[in-house]
Amino acid sequence: PPSGNTVDDQATIPPANNILGNDQATLQPQSEQTQGPGVSSTETSSANRFGEYELLREIARGGMGVVYLARQVRLNRTVALKMIRGAYTLDDNEVARFRQEAEAAAGLHHPNIVPVYEIGEYEGQQYFCMKLVEGGTLADHRKTLRKDRPAAARLMIRIARAIHAAHGHGILHRDIKPGNILVDEAGEPHLTDFGLAKQLESESGLTLSGQIMGTPFYMAPEQAEGGGKAVTTASDVYSLGAVFYELLTGAPPHQGDSLVETLRSVIDEESTSMRLKDASIDQDLDTIVLKCLEKDPARRYGSAKDLAEELDRWLEGKPITARPITTPQRMAKWAKRK
Repeated sequence: PPSGNTVDDQATIPPANNILGNDQATLQPQSEQTQGPGVSSTETSSANRFGEYELLREIARGGMGVVYLARQVRLNRTVALKMIRGAYTLDDNEVARFRQEAEAAAGLHHPNIVPVYEIGEYEGQQYFCMKLVEGGTLADHRKTLRKDRPAAARLMIRIARAIHAAHGHGILHRDIKPGNILVDEAGEPHLTDFGLAKQLESESGLTLSGQIMGTPFYMAPEQAEGGGKAVTTASDVYSLGAVFYELLTGAPPHQGDSLVETLRSVIDEESTSMRLKDASIDQDLDTIVLKCLEKDPARRYGSAKDLAEELDRWLEGKPITARPITTPQRMAKWAKRK
């Protein structure tokens, strides 16, 4: 990364599993790497007991954590059980991060946020239990949604409102991406993985100064720069726009051949109009997404709720509030940054 910043191994560079970080540094499109809870993986040789849970099989694994499909014996229900991988259980900082994720998610109650049922510890192993969402991740549904823009807009409205609810509780997500949005069998999206979540009014001390936190393809420029740059609710609005951009065009707005090139593009280059990639995309929809992707946080939508309401207007055929940027304005913004 530029300026000597380091990338935290929780920052999922590149994007990978649906509810886990990945410590691999190869830049590949997320949609080709992600699997959701409904996708079978390596079966365990036999059912294992973990406290009151029966571990049925592993369904996801990342740099720090592992998630199992499990049966909560006492309530006889199937759940997703996330725990820290063995090598990290003795690292106080990683344990604190893990509990921060669990507590952030557990404090949120919204139909489009995966609920956390229980946070606990068993024989020194930290874990939390959450609802099992079967149906894959948003990355798995990208091709279908690209053909149905109103459906994609309705899905983004739900996620934007979920993010607004999190913001209302003082929590930034900071890692919104297709792999962190699970889609159930009814087509409803569910936001998950609050591993990089941050309290708006407090600092836990777990984020070291200068670290870049997030996933490059979807992170806001102020996140990509690191070095103490302010990350606010506007940063999550940017990420929502980046996810929507990928749903509509098939690729994120900024994607280089390497981590450094991707970060440089996010920081320095204007996002290309989606209509240059697909002329059939509606002008108003293009304007909405590009407003989310403004380099200056103040020029984005004021909140995720504002974005949701703008998309509602588009779906209803009403005039939108955003205005397309003109070529002179685009040149002036480039000159100001330089």
